[in-house]
Amino acid sequence: MVIRLSAMGDVAMTVPVLLAFTKQYPNVKITVLSRAFFKPFFTGIPNVFFYEAVVKKQHKGIGGLYKLAKELKSLNITAVADLHNVLRSNILNVFLKSMGYTVVQIDKGRREKKALTRAKNKNLSPLKTTHQRYADVFKKLGYPVTLESSCTLPKKALTPDLNKKIGENAQKWIGIAPFAAFEGKMYPLDLMEEVVKALNNTGRYKIILFGGGKQEAAILNQLASKYNWAVLMAGVVSFAEELILISNLDLMLAMDSGNAHLAAMYGIPTVTLWGVTHPYAGFAPFAQPKENMMLSNRDKFPEIPTSVYGNKHPEGYDKAMRTILPENVVARIESILNAPPEK
Repeated sequence: MVIRLSAMGDVAMTVPVLLAFTKQYPNVKITVLSRAFFKPFFTGIPNVFFYEAVVKKQHKGIGGLYKLAKELKSLNITAVADLHNVLRSNILNVFLKSMGYTVVQIDKGRREKKALTRAKNKNLSPLKTTHQRYADVFKKLGYPVTLESSCTLPKKALTPDLNKKIGENAQKWIGIAPFAAFEGKMYPLDLMEEVVKALNNTGRYKIILFGGGKQEAAILNQLASKYNWAVLMAGVVSFAEELILISNLDLMLAMDSGNAHLAAMYGIPTVTLWGVTHPYAGFAPFAQPKENMMLSNRDKFPEIPTSVYGNKHPEGYDKAMRTILPENVVARIESILNAPPEK
């Protein structure tokens, strides 16, 4: 059994690892324990099954986790890979161990990440990727996993309704997800509009805007209304439909956020913009070249990365992403989309 309850990007990062695992160990059954919202990630992966953790209701608290452990016992699992390693999974693991199960937890590298993000005597060097940390858990259970760039999900078939919403044409599709959990890793919206405007004015691309929640949808709706090749999907389609669209993109432009990992798990070229966080912390999208990761200027903002998640930064560092110029973002996107096909 694999435990990873949240957050969206972290759960999405399990997908390439599980694809590699099932390819290398086709006779091993995996049950993923996570929240129901993430079930579509795992649909169609051979030998991977899903079990819902209802952490806000029947599996809430110590009593609920004990109930969950008893439910899991009926699945005949033989070992547990805890890819989350938080208080909730730790409590669940106590119960599972008492039932005789072998449990291995992810090493999140908290000490190395602290050294990477401290203001003074910063150790600026790349840490092990989260994907590799996940794979290491399986290795400790006796299943070494070799990660390959080809371990991505296949494209999903577009429905007639989605085709109608996007509009049928010969343009390439660019997804743009301009939001993130924290302001420190969100590209300023006025600069993002410059990117959208430049891409729109070429007439070569359909620009599909992704976001979540009413406030984000309202902002994106206002943006889409200004540009004839921009289409709003935030609040328009279901999450399952959003995944179908993402799997059919020619490119995704995102922050250091969940949408980047959603695109990467389908093997979509993904350009990411980094503010006060940094790829060295190990959260870069799967199998994306470093050229696709556009970083804020550390000469001007030398304390970057200031945190792993983007929730902490010194005064003024909210301006760091303004050092990523819109014209450079557009140039990187166009260089990918208009590159000659590989021989």
